[in-house]
Amino acid sequence: MALSPLIRRSALPFLAAVLLAGVLTPAAEAGAPRDREIEKMVRQVDARNLGRIIAKLASFGTRHTLSSQDDPVRGIGAARDWIYDEFTRIAATSGGRMTVQKQSFVQPVSPRIPAPTMITNVVATLRGTQDAAAGRTYVVSGHYDSRCSDVMNATCDAPGANDDASGVAVAIEAARVMATRTFDATVVFMAVAGEEQGLYGSAYYAQQAKQSNTDIQGMFTNDIVGSADGENGREPGAVRVFSEGVPTSETPAQAAVRQSIGGENDGVSRQLARFVHETAEQYVPWFDARLYYRRDRYLRGGDQIPFLQQGYAAVRFTEVHENYLHQHQDVRVEDGVQYGDLLRFVEPDYVARVAQVNLAALAALARAPRSPGRAAIVTSRLTNDTDLRWEAGPEPDVAGYEVVWRATTEPLWTHSRFVGNVTSYRVEGLSKDNFQFGVRAVDEQGHRSPVSHPTPAS
Repeated sequence: MALSPLIRRSALPFLAAVLLAGVLTPAAEAGAPRDREIEKMVRQVDARNLGRIIAKLASFGTRHTLSSQDDPVRGIGAARDWIYDEFTRIAATSGGRMTVQKQSFVQPVSPRIPAPTMITNVVATLRGTQDAAAGRTYVVSGHYDSRCSDVMNATCDAPGANDDASGVAVAIEAARVMATRTFDATVVFMAVAGEEQGLYGSAYYAQQAKQSNTDIQGMFTNDIVGSADGENGREPGAVRVFSEGVPTSETPAQAAVRQSIGGENDGVSRQLARFVHETAEQYVPWFDARLYYRRDRYLRGGDQIPFLQQGYAAVRFTEVHENYLHQHQDVRVEDGVQYGDLLRFVEPDYVARVAQVNLAALAALARAPRSPGRAAIVTSRLTNDTDLRWEAGPEPDVAGYEVVWRATTEPLWTHSRFVGNVTSYRVEGLSKDNFQFGVRAVDEQGHRSPVSHPTPAS
């Protein structure tokens, strides 16, 4: 059973008593409290508004990266300007906390880029309000470029309603709901271009973030989240959440440590995916944020990959059953079958459920403390106990820490123990050989951070 992502302040004395009693606390006994403001945000997600956004983006004819940048009604430039205006209207409701920019750069001649081409990401940033947390950033994105069967055809109709107007709509809707609220950490809502040509927009953003030492603690990309229908079935109650276990950016030294402790299922992106799943269980119980233990679909990719390459935690959301008659296809009828990524194949109610999961997870992340730094299992002595230590978090409202564990074959954390506002703890009678351990921070309101997976230390 998954751990709930939040814990009431009133539950802390109970957990402390459990700790003193020396009882191993199953996750189910930790209670299921909720942040009432996050509950309100989830309820405010509007399927009609999502449908409006998707319809508008599909109306530009094509949004191909190589299409017109200055035609006011057709092409990627018209779509870019409309998204910018939409974010700007939302920012006006934020009390000055949200700013919007066009992040433009010239992509040189590259695979699928035959001539130097201006690519623009549209970025809305909702600044965090807690001094100790405002530098910590979470990103949610979709890509607004589209394509036909021939990835180099920049003039054919490519409405891209599902791929990926649906993902852009999720980012815009999350911005609309969150803009009027305050969060400790900073949240970035982004529509990127150049994805179909080679992930160029997201790669530029991630590179710039790394060069400027931006502390991105989590990134969500929503790509093809518009329909419950696929060629092999219908599943309106779930979305796939893809995450890598072994980090793309892992060094040889880090690989050697991972291999020696069995950490292939506990990279930072896998911890982020678990957090998404647990938060969805808490706030969107009618919809399954289903974990998939892959970086992406088989031999495929998306805008999370450039973030992974820079060492950031990132996951991808995609509908459970894709329909390849409607993806990367010229709009046409052939042998009585309709091809093309048309608006009529998108289900706004389904997109709304995906948006609710994104919003709940983003809000929970941005209100929680950061994950504990430098988490470690002390290996200076041979013992059947497990000694953990970690660094104290910088936020002034940290109430303490939870140690979590699971059997090595379990996909989710199954047990937790609140250990107080300390930076070390001994779990007596549980061997690090038989369990995976982690530690997470809890603030005074009960918000929990994602889990930090410890590495060995003497």
